[in-house]
Amino acid sequence: MANEKLNTQIQEAIKNAEDAAKKYGKASKEAKVAWDFVEELEAERSHQAANKQSEDPLEKYCNEVPEADECRVYED
Repeated sequence: MANEKLNTQIQEAIKNAEDAAKKYGKASKEAKVAWDFVEELEAERSHQAANKQSEDPLEKYCNEVPEADECRVYED
């Protein structure tokens, strides 16, 4: 869900950056700021994807099936 929202924000930011480039020129301060914002959003999407991939498969499994034998926690 959050990823969909971020993708929508990126698409809107790209449109805004393209509009700024047309209105003020590609080398204008406004266009550069708009494209920087697009880059920041894309970097955030990349960081979120990397964090998702680094999740431990066993931890994910235990979150889904906490009663499994592999997920039992014994206290001393």
